[in-house]
Amino acid sequence: MAATGSTSFPTTSHLLLKSTHGGFNVLRLQGRKIFVLFVGIVAVVNSTLGSSLPSGAVHYLAEYFHVKSQAQLVLPISLFLVGYVLGPVVFAPLSESYGRRWVMVITFVFFTIFTMACAVAPTWPAFLVFRLLCGITASSPIAVVGGLFADIYDDPITRGRAMAFFMAATTCGPAIAPSISGFISVLTWRWTFWAGFIIAGVSLAFLCFMPETYGPTILKRKAQRMRRETGNPNIFAPIELEKKGARQMITVTLTRPIRMILFEAIVLFSCLYLSIAYAIFYLFFEAYPLIFEGIYGFNTGTAGLPFLAIGVGAFLSTGIFMYWDSALIRAKKTNAFWSQIEEYRRLPLACIGGPLYVISLFWLGWTANSNIHWIVPILSGIPFGIGFMLIFMALLNYITDAYEIFAASGMAATSACRSIFGAVLPIAARPMYQRLGIPWASSLLGFLSLGMCIIPFAFIKYGDRIRANSKFCQELREKKRLVQEEKEPEGSDASGQDEETGNRPPLIQEDEKM
Repeated sequence: MAATGSTSFPTTSHLLLKSTHGGFNVLRLQGRKIFVLFVGIVAVVNSTLGSSLPSGAVHYLAEYFHVKSQAQLVLPISLFLVGYVLGPVVFAPLSESYGRRWVMVITFVFFTIFTMACAVAPTWPAFLVFRLLCGITASSPIAVVGGLFADIYDDPITRGRAMAFFMAATTCGPAIAPSISGFISVLTWRWTFWAGFIIAGVSLAFLCFMPETYGPTILKRKAQRMRRETGNPNIFAPIELEKKGARQMITVTLTRPIRMILFEAIVLFSCLYLSIAYAIFYLFFEAYPLIFEGIYGFNTGTAGLPFLAIGVGAFLSTGIFMYWDSALIRAKKTNAFWSQIEEYRRLPLACIGGPLYVISLFWLGWTANSNIHWIVPILSGIPFGIGFMLIFMALLNYITDAYEIFAASGMAATSACRSIFGAVLPIAARPMYQRLGIPWASSLLGFLSLGMCIIPFAFIKYGDRIRANSKFCQELREKKRLVQEEKEPEGSDASGQDEETGNRPPLIQEDEKM
């Protein structure tokens, strides 16, 4: 099964536009890279902030719309996460065919509009529909930003650090939102979403100035410009020679994330672990009110503050990530054996984060008691945030490093899977905690997470063999080989020859200045 569509090479009367730079690192100016990094993080913060924005306004929404069913009150967050399932399988592959910029800008415009629609929703069903549409459009940054950073950072170390900031943003958004909505909703629940709309509107201005980063799309535009300027209709970029059309879009582009889940063991088991961890995080939006409002008597505003401990943990995990990166760089300079192994670049972080994540769940469950001060269960959020982030940093970076130009589809696969779990599991949170009690319900989640801890250890042991048998990794190696052969002197036996004549298509090597 091919990982991408086939390409028809032009005849010798055509000119094939190629990059002079190895790989797809197209933004050479450091300032532009930092701006793209900033815009990507801003977009992700908006997306994740929107996901948990209703959490502090649930009581006010129930009172205004006369909703009494506890299952329905979970829907504003769950339906948003259903949107996270539907959007990435479309937006990520589209970004790999038509570029990152317009996919992100267009979807963010609609996200802003639908956030405003939530603020003016006249009925409960209308509000839920707008939340679903918000989730679909908000999923674009989650799915695309991994590929965005893979575009601008060739070096795995730098790319990994960019991904660390990206992951911190995905955690800080949901951690901050309950406090925002809890305090603002005292005025009116509508102002919660007006606040989200204002933040999104300001962020949209930055997105509009983000340059395109996807190398093949940039070369396509240059080929189009050169055709206009030279009058030569036979100048092409490689992406223009790939098969297009509805059939290609459905059978290759849009199905790529699904095929990666089904046939890529790295993606499949990463999806499983990340989905469990992610679902438990969003389950806390139901569990924390039971603990801090039910046991400790917090109001809706202060009940959102315990989530800030998770944000503190996420911030601390970034420091741990940087320390590990520095140790890895030093090991590479001394040619330490372990530093040359792909699996040791990121996965040990998950081996640390997994146990911390498990400990935090038992900590929360068995200290949430009226006889124990409220600060004790709140502090469990710090190891939870550290463990959650290290698991995500390790596995998502591993996917990005392993699949590179297919990273957006890999990220889309993980996003869709974890969002399914995140949408469904919180529905069972209240009944589970009421039946089992807070200690044993949290312990059940802890034992489930304990079983997932084996996955990064298995990747460390068997990951090189898994990648060697991966169809996507094989195609990525072939693409790199072709790029390397194009750099070889004339007369070398390079690929890309015409099958009938044996002549290689002429190349116009265009420098990628933006």
